[in-house]
Amino acid sequence: MILPAASARVLPRLVRYMIIFSLPLAVSVLLVNLFFFPGGQQVLWQIGPITATAEGLAFAIEILARIAAISGAITLFYLTTRPPELVLDLERRGVSPRLAFVTIASVQTVPQMAERASAIVAAQRARGLDTEGGMRNRLRGILPLAAPVVLGAIAEVEERSMALEARAFTRPGRRSLLWHPPDSTPQRVARWAVVAAVVLLAVARAYGWTPL
Repeated sequence: MILPAASARVLPRLVRYMIIFSLPLAVSVLLVNLFFFPGGQQVLWQIGPITATAEGLAFAIEILARIAAISGAITLFYLTTRPPELVLDLERRGVSPRLAFVTIASVQTVPQMAERASAIVAAQRARGLDTEGGMRNRLRGILPLAAPVVLGAIAEVEERSMALEARAFTRPGRRSLLWHPPDSTPQRVARWAVVAAVVLLAVARAYGWTPL
């Protein structure tokens, strides 16, 4: 459970990352639905042959709310969940080690590739590769950057598989965990409150009690 002090640190980063990740898609959704929504009757304003309608604006706001909810949930998960603790807790609750490994691999893929890409960019710049400036320079630098990132990811998968085999990852039976993340009473209450809220929202959605 996030403490108030931790919430104050996470909230600005959450809002910033949500805006960064959602802004390109949000702009396109707003423009397309605002000016090209089929069946729109109430005209807000007109620019030549392009007409902005109230129905399109309402639908765009609905889609933007859903995008914000999805991106916010995913971003909050990345900001507040440590992958090793997640895997240990999944195994403690009886989840297959293979499934737990797939989970942590999928969670860590994007941060690891971003870190690897940053290191490769720095190394290529040290060797004289121009990755800034005009569009032509940027396009020319894609291949020298993309190839090492992909090849490095493949090599890392092989190294990780060999390390797991050396640690008897595929042996049968349940492993004995020496440590697991603490699960306090406020955390359990918050977790079950979230589950109850999801169930209530699903029921309200099924019976048409929600506006969206």
